[in-house]
Amino acid sequence: MHVLNLPPFDHKVIDRNGKPHIYDLIRKKYIMLTPEEWVRQHFIHLLINQYNYPKSLFAVETGLYYNKLAKRSDIMILNTNGLPHLLVECKSPDVAISQLTFAQIARYNFTLRPAFLAISNGLTHYCFSVQHGEIEYLNDFPAFERF
Repeated sequence: MHVLNLPPFDHKVIDRNGKPHIYDLIRKKYIMLTPEEWVRQHFIHLLINQYNYPKSLFAVETGLYYNKLAKRSDIMILNTNGLPHLLVECKSPDVAISQLTFAQIARYNFTLRPAFLAISNGLTHYCFSVQHGEIEYLNDFPAFERF
């Protein structure tokens, strides 16, 4: 797997039928280890270990609908009222973050309306908020606060 621009974490990887699987502490099961999953797991641990988000507020690869199409959000953190707070779109390190990536998360934002949005391919990261139609790019990810 790629060395990422995210802090390392103590990960558990097992082999199942000749394919590596990584333990996801949110879903509490082993998930096939793809480059995108590698980024997602790093980002989950970053948000828990450095930004103090409780595991209980995470939703990973949850479904949503946009224009009657089924989509999946990579990481969504809910506030204590169960509403979207932070939505993270993860890409493989081999995938450049482009206008298409921003358009994808904008579609999710249209449906979910979280306070914050983030995009990462494990090497490059963006975080921003959208309030009243205005986009504000942030220098860092928001830390957990009792919302």
